[in-house]
Amino acid sequence: MMDVLWAQFMGINWLGIGQALLILLIGLTVARLVARMVSRGLAKRLGIHQSTLVQRVVFYLLAGLIVASALHQMGFKLGVLLGAAGILTVAIGFASQTSASNLISGLFLLAERPFQIGDVIRVADNTGEVLAVDLLSVKLRTFDNLFVRIPNETIIKSQVTNFSRFPIRRYDLQLGVAYKENLTRVRQVLLEVADRNHLCLEEPKPLVIFQAFGTSSVDLQLSVWVRRENFLDLRNSIPDEVKAAFDLQGIEIPFPHVSLYAGSATAPLPLRSAGSRRNPGNGPDEPR
Repeated sequence: MMDVLWAQFMGINWLGIGQALLILLIGLTVARLVARMVSRGLAKRLGIHQSTLVQRVVFYLLAGLIVASALHQMGFKLGVLLGAAGILTVAIGFASQTSASNLISGLFLLAERPFQIGDVIRVADNTGEVLAVDLLSVKLRTFDNLFVRIPNETIIKSQVTNFSRFPIRRYDLQLGVAYKENLTRVRQVLLEVADRNHLCLEEPKPLVIFQAFGTSSVDLQLSVWVRRENFLDLRNSIPDEVKAAFDLQGIEIPFPHVSLYAGSATAPLPLRSAGSRRNPGNGPDEPR
Protein backbone atom coordinates (compact mmCIF):
# COMPACT_ATOMS: atom_id res chain seq x y z
CA MET A 1 0.00 0.00 0.00
CA MET A 2 2.77 2.39 0.91
CA ASP A 3 4.60 1.51 -2.28
CA VAL A 4 1.54 2.39 -4.36
CA LEU A 5 1.08 5.77 -2.61
CA TRP A 6 4.77 6.53 -2.97
CA ALA A 7 4.65 5.68 -6.67
CA GLN A 8 1.66 8.02 -7.19
CA PHE A 9 3.38 10.75 -5.19
CA MET A 10 6.54 10.45 -7.26
CA GLY A 11 4.44 10.43 -10.45
CA ILE A 12 3.20 13.95 -9.80
CA ASN A 13 4.89 16.53 -12.01
CA TRP A 14 6.35 18.55 -9.19
CA LEU A 15 8.63 20.40 -11.54
CA GLY A 16 5.66 21.56 -13.62
CA ILE A 17 3.76 22.62 -10.50
CA GLY A 18 6.76 24.57 -9.24
CA GLN A 19 7.22 26.26 -12.59
CA ALA A 20 3.50 27.10 -12.72
CA LEU A 21 3.59 28.68 -9.25
CA LEU A 22 6.68 30.66 -10.23
CA ILE A 23 4.94 31.86 -13.38
CA LEU A 24 1.91 32.94 -11.35
CA LEU A 25 3.97 34.73 -8.72
CA ILE A 26 6.22 36.63 -11.11
CA GLY A 27 3.62 37.08 -13.84
CA LEU A 28 0.89 38.57 -11.65
CA THR A 29 3.41 40.95 -10.07
CA VAL A 30 4.60 42.07 -13.50
CA ALA A 31 1.00 42.39 -14.74
CA ARG A 32 0.13 44.64 -11.81
CA LEU A 33 3.17 46.84 -12.46
CA VAL A 34 2.48 47.05 -16.20
CA ALA A 35 -1.18 47.96 -15.62
CA ARG A 36 -0.16 50.66 -13.15
CA MET A 37 2.41 52.10 -15.59
CA VAL A 38 -0.15 52.17 -18.41
CA SER A 39 -2.65 53.94 -16.13
CA ARG A 40 -0.09 56.58 -15.13
CA GLY A 41 0.90 57.12 -18.75
CA LEU A 42 -2.70 57.75 -19.78
CA ALA A 43 -3.70 59.77 -16.70
CA LYS A 44 -2.83 63.10 -18.33
CA ARG A 45 -4.77 62.44 -21.53
CA LEU A 46 -7.66 60.58 -19.90
CA GLY A 47 -9.59 61.26 -16.73
CA ILE A 48 -9.13 59.54 -13.40
CA HIS A 49 -11.88 56.99 -13.87
CA GLN A 50 -10.86 56.22 -17.50
CA SER A 51 -7.28 55.51 -16.48
CA THR A 52 -8.52 53.37 -13.58
CA LEU A 53 -10.72 51.30 -15.90
CA VAL A 54 -7.85 50.88 -18.36
CA GLN A 55 -5.62 49.71 -15.51
CA ARG A 56 -8.16 47.06 -14.51
CA VAL A 57 -8.72 45.84 -18.08
CA VAL A 58 -4.96 45.55 -18.75
CA PHE A 59 -4.40 43.67 -15.51
CA TYR A 60 -7.25 41.21 -16.12
CA LEU A 61 -6.07 40.49 -19.69
CA LEU A 62 -2.48 39.88 -18.59
CA ALA A 63 -3.66 37.83 -15.61
CA GLY A 64 -5.73 35.61 -17.91
CA LEU A 65 -2.73 34.97 -20.15
CA ILE A 66 -0.53 34.21 -17.15
CA VAL A 67 -3.03 31.76 -15.65
CA ALA A 68 -3.39 30.02 -19.02
CA SER A 69 0.41 29.73 -19.30
CA ALA A 70 0.62 28.29 -15.76
CA LEU A 71 -2.05 25.68 -16.51
CA HIS A 72 -0.24 24.72 -19.72
CA GLN A 73 2.97 24.30 -17.72
CA MET A 74 1.12 21.87 -15.41
CA GLY A 75 0.09 19.74 -18.37
CA PHE A 76 -3.45 20.97 -19.05
CA LYS A 77 -4.50 21.16 -22.71
CA LEU A 78 -5.40 24.76 -23.51
CA GLY A 79 -7.68 23.78 -26.39
CA VAL A 80 -9.97 21.83 -24.07
CA LEU A 81 -9.87 24.66 -21.50
CA LEU A 82 -10.71 27.30 -24.10
CA GLY A 83 -13.62 25.24 -25.35
CA ALA A 84 -14.98 24.83 -21.85
CA ALA A 85 -14.41 28.53 -21.17
CA GLY A 86 -16.33 29.43 -24.34
CA ILE A 87 -19.31 27.31 -23.32
CA LEU A 88 -19.18 28.74 -19.81
CA THR A 89 -18.99 32.29 -21.20
CA VAL A 90 -22.06 31.74 -23.38
CA ALA A 91 -23.99 30.31 -20.42
CA ILE A 92 -22.99 33.20 -18.18
CA GLY A 93 -23.88 35.67 -20.94
CA PHE A 94 -27.42 34.34 -21.21
CA ALA A 95 -27.77 34.26 -17.44
CA SER A 96 -26.48 37.80 -16.90
CA GLN A 97 -27.56 39.91 -19.86
CA THR A 98 -28.05 42.95 -17.63
CA SER A 99 -24.48 42.78 -16.35
CA ALA A 100 -23.17 42.42 -19.90
CA SER A 101 -25.21 45.46 -20.96
CA ASN A 102 -23.83 47.48 -18.04
CA LEU A 103 -20.29 46.36 -18.92
CA ILE A 104 -20.65 47.47 -22.53
CA SER A 105 -22.23 50.75 -21.38
CA GLY A 106 -19.24 51.26 -19.08
CA LEU A 107 -16.93 50.97 -22.09
CA PHE A 108 -19.00 53.60 -23.89
CA LEU A 109 -18.68 55.89 -20.85
CA LEU A 110 -14.93 55.29 -20.94
CA ALA A 111 -14.78 56.43 -24.56
CA GLU A 112 -17.24 59.33 -24.31
CA ARG A 113 -16.09 60.79 -20.96
CA PRO A 114 -19.22 62.85 -20.13
CA PHE A 115 -17.99 63.37 -16.54
CA GLN A 116 -15.08 62.74 -14.21
CA ILE A 117 -14.66 61.61 -10.62
CA GLY A 118 -15.41 64.63 -8.44
CA ASP A 119 -17.88 66.23 -10.89
CA VAL A 120 -21.39 67.13 -9.78
CA ILE A 121 -23.95 65.59 -12.13
CA ARG A 122 -27.69 65.06 -12.34
CA VAL A 123 -29.17 61.81 -13.67
CA ALA A 124 -32.97 61.74 -13.66
CA ASP A 125 -33.93 62.71 -10.07
CA ASN A 126 -30.48 62.08 -8.59
CA THR A 127 -27.95 64.90 -8.16
CA GLY A 128 -24.60 64.42 -6.46
CA GLU A 129 -20.83 64.17 -6.63
CA VAL A 130 -19.32 61.31 -8.63
CA LEU A 131 -17.40 59.02 -6.27
CA ALA A 132 -16.48 56.21 -8.67
CA VAL A 133 -17.09 55.04 -12.22
CA ASP A 134 -16.80 51.25 -12.38
CA LEU A 135 -17.40 48.74 -15.14
CA LEU A 136 -20.98 48.08 -14.03
CA SER A 137 -22.17 51.24 -12.26
CA VAL A 138 -21.55 54.85 -11.26
CA LYS A 139 -21.54 55.79 -7.56
CA LEU A 140 -22.83 59.18 -6.41
CA ARG A 141 -22.93 61.01 -3.09
CA THR A 142 -25.93 63.32 -2.92
CA PHE A 143 -25.94 66.69 -1.15
CA ASP A 144 -27.81 65.17 1.80
CA ASN A 145 -24.99 62.59 2.11
CA LEU A 146 -26.76 59.59 0.59
CA PHE A 147 -25.00 56.92 -1.46
CA VAL A 148 -26.60 56.26 -4.87
CA ARG A 149 -25.55 53.51 -7.27
CA ILE A 150 -26.70 53.99 -10.87
CA PRO A 151 -26.18 51.19 -13.44
CA ASN A 152 -24.13 52.20 -16.46
CA GLU A 153 -26.96 51.21 -18.79
CA THR A 154 -29.22 53.75 -17.06
CA ILE A 155 -26.54 56.45 -17.49
CA ILE A 156 -26.29 55.75 -21.22
CA LYS A 157 -30.08 55.86 -21.72
CA SER A 158 -30.71 58.94 -19.54
CA GLN A 159 -30.07 62.65 -19.90
CA VAL A 160 -26.99 63.57 -17.87
CA THR A 161 -26.34 67.15 -16.71
CA ASN A 162 -22.77 67.95 -15.68
CA PHE A 163 -22.61 71.02 -13.42
CA SER A 164 -18.80 70.91 -13.18
CA ARG A 165 -17.82 70.70 -16.84
CA PHE A 166 -17.19 74.43 -17.38
CA PRO A 167 -15.45 76.92 -15.06
CA ILE A 168 -18.30 79.49 -14.97
CA ARG A 169 -22.08 79.26 -14.66
CA ARG A 170 -25.01 81.63 -15.13
CA TYR A 171 -27.55 82.34 -12.42
CA ASP A 172 -31.01 83.55 -13.53
CA LEU A 173 -33.09 85.43 -10.97
CA GLN A 174 -36.77 85.61 -11.93
CA LEU A 175 -38.64 88.61 -10.50
CA GLY A 176 -41.62 90.85 -11.14
CA VAL A 177 -42.26 94.58 -10.63
CA ALA A 178 -45.48 96.59 -10.53
CA TYR A 179 -46.87 97.99 -13.78
CA LYS A 180 -46.46 101.53 -12.47
CA GLU A 181 -42.67 101.22 -12.25
CA ASN A 182 -40.28 102.72 -14.79
CA LEU A 183 -38.58 99.74 -16.43
CA THR A 184 -35.48 101.73 -17.39
CA ARG A 185 -34.99 102.68 -13.75
CA VAL A 186 -35.59 99.09 -12.64
CA ARG A 187 -32.96 97.81 -15.08
CA GLN A 188 -30.49 100.36 -13.81
CA VAL A 189 -31.06 99.36 -10.17
CA LEU A 190 -30.63 95.66 -11.01
CA LEU A 191 -27.39 96.24 -12.92
CA GLU A 192 -26.04 98.35 -10.04
CA VAL A 193 -26.78 95.48 -7.65
CA ALA A 194 -24.89 93.06 -9.91
CA ASP A 195 -21.99 95.53 -10.21
CA ARG A 196 -21.67 95.84 -6.42
CA ASN A 197 -21.68 92.08 -5.85
CA HIS A 198 -18.03 90.95 -5.94
CA LEU A 199 -19.03 87.41 -6.98
CA CYS A 200 -20.57 88.55 -10.28
CA LEU A 201 -18.20 88.44 -13.23
CA GLU A 202 -17.69 91.51 -15.38
CA GLU A 203 -17.37 89.33 -18.47
CA PRO A 204 -19.80 88.02 -19.62
CA LYS A 205 -21.76 91.13 -18.62
CA PRO A 206 -24.90 90.91 -16.44
CA LEU A 207 -28.18 91.14 -18.35
CA VAL A 208 -31.73 92.21 -17.52
CA ILE A 209 -34.13 90.43 -19.86
CA PHE A 210 -37.83 91.17 -20.31
CA GLN A 211 -39.90 88.02 -19.88
CA ALA A 212 -43.60 88.85 -20.13
CA PHE A 213 -46.46 91.08 -19.09
CA GLY A 214 -47.68 88.88 -16.28
CA THR A 215 -51.06 88.75 -14.59
CA SER A 216 -50.02 91.00 -11.71
CA SER A 217 -46.53 92.20 -12.67
CA VAL A 218 -44.01 92.92 -15.39
CA ASP A 219 -41.79 89.82 -15.33
CA LEU A 220 -38.03 90.31 -15.71
CA GLN A 221 -34.93 88.12 -15.46
CA LEU A 222 -31.58 89.18 -14.01
CA SER A 223 -28.82 86.97 -15.46
CA VAL A 224 -25.34 87.11 -13.92
CA TRP A 225 -22.26 84.95 -14.45
CA VAL A 226 -20.23 83.50 -11.60
CA ARG A 227 -17.37 81.10 -11.09
CA ARG A 228 -18.54 77.56 -10.51
CA GLU A 229 -17.24 77.33 -6.95
CA ASN A 230 -19.07 80.57 -5.96
CA PHE A 231 -22.45 79.66 -7.46
CA LEU A 232 -24.25 78.80 -4.24
CA ASP A 233 -22.91 81.88 -2.44
CA LEU A 234 -24.17 84.14 -5.24
CA ARG A 235 -27.51 82.36 -5.37
CA ASN A 236 -28.03 83.08 -1.67
CA SER A 237 -26.71 86.66 -1.63
CA ILE A 238 -28.02 88.44 -4.71
CA PRO A 239 -31.78 88.01 -4.02
CA ASP A 240 -31.30 89.70 -0.63
CA GLU A 241 -29.39 92.54 -2.29
CA VAL A 242 -32.08 93.02 -4.96
CA LYS A 243 -34.83 93.11 -2.32
CA ALA A 244 -32.89 95.65 -0.23
CA ALA A 245 -32.24 97.86 -3.29
CA PHE A 246 -35.90 97.76 -4.34
CA ASP A 247 -36.99 98.72 -0.82
CA LEU A 248 -34.51 101.60 -0.78
CA GLN A 249 -35.62 102.89 -4.19
CA GLY A 250 -39.33 102.35 -3.51
CA ILE A 251 -39.75 99.80 -6.31
CA GLU A 252 -42.74 97.57 -5.67
CA ILE A 253 -42.62 93.79 -6.02
CA PRO A 254 -46.35 93.04 -6.29
CA PHE A 255 -48.19 90.01 -5.02
CA PRO A 256 -50.86 88.35 -7.21
CA HIS A 257 -54.16 90.27 -7.09
CA VAL A 258 -57.33 90.69 -9.16
CA SER A 259 -59.22 93.96 -9.90
CA LEU A 260 -62.96 93.93 -10.73
CA TYR A 261 -64.45 96.43 -13.21
CA ALA A 262 -68.10 97.10 -14.11
CA GLY A 263 -67.10 98.38 -17.54
CA SER A 264 -64.15 99.39 -19.62
CA ALA A 265 -64.28 103.07 -18.54
CA THR A 266 -65.29 102.74 -14.90
CA ALA A 267 -63.22 102.68 -11.77
CA PRO A 268 -62.73 99.47 -9.82
CA LEU A 269 -65.72 98.39 -7.74
CA PRO A 270 -65.48 99.54 -4.09
CA LEU A 271 -65.16 96.72 -1.61
CA ARG A 272 -66.12 96.64 2.06
CA SER A 273 -66.20 93.86 4.59
CA ALA A 274 -69.44 92.08 5.46
CA GLY A 275 -69.12 93.21 9.08
CA SER A 276 -69.38 96.94 8.31
CA ARG A 277 -72.13 99.30 7.02
CA ARG A 278 -72.03 102.57 5.13
CA ASN A 279 -72.49 105.71 7.30
CA PRO A 280 -75.51 107.73 6.00
CA GLY A 281 -73.50 110.93 6.51
CA ASN A 282 -70.87 109.76 4.00
CA GLY A 283 -68.46 109.25 6.87
CA PRO A 284 -66.33 106.22 7.47
CA ASP A 285 -67.91 102.80 7.78
CA GLU A 286 -69.16 101.89 11.24
CA PRO A 287 -69.14 98.41 12.65
CA ARG A 288 -72.53 96.77 13.03
